[in-house]
Amino acid sequence: MISGINHITFAVRDLSLSIQFYRDLLGMKLHVFWDTGAYLTAGDTWLCLSLGEPEPAKDYTHVAFSIGEKALTELRAKLRELGVEEWKQNTSEGDSLYLLDPNGHRIELHCGTLATRLAELEKAPYRGLVWC
Repeated sequence: MISGINHITFAVRDLSLSIQFYRDLLGMKLHVFWDTGAYLTAGDTWLCLSLGEPEPAKDYTHVAFSIGEKALTELRAKLRELGVEEWKQNTSEGDSLYLLDPNGHRIELHCGTLATRLAELEKAPYRGLVWC
């Protein structure tokens, strides 16, 4: 039985640039790196960067990382100053920033939780919503 997400792996063209993005801009902790990869964490979430040729999805597929509201406000300003590309504007509960990493992977920085999303759905359900 699946008990949770073990790790997320992103293919990256430039390992150093990707480490700078995730460690220096987003604040993840770098544990180790080698010629073709690196391991970082954000809280309990383990991220692997693997040197290769990325082909990110062009649909709504993305990875969302949790962040506090104050930290998101500060980071949003910094990322915009640096010209980090946003791929979507937030339209749902909880403040979010949707951005592209240096390899085009779609990332969301989100201030909500599943509990806050479900509470919002009680007030304004999606069309066809079925509670289980």
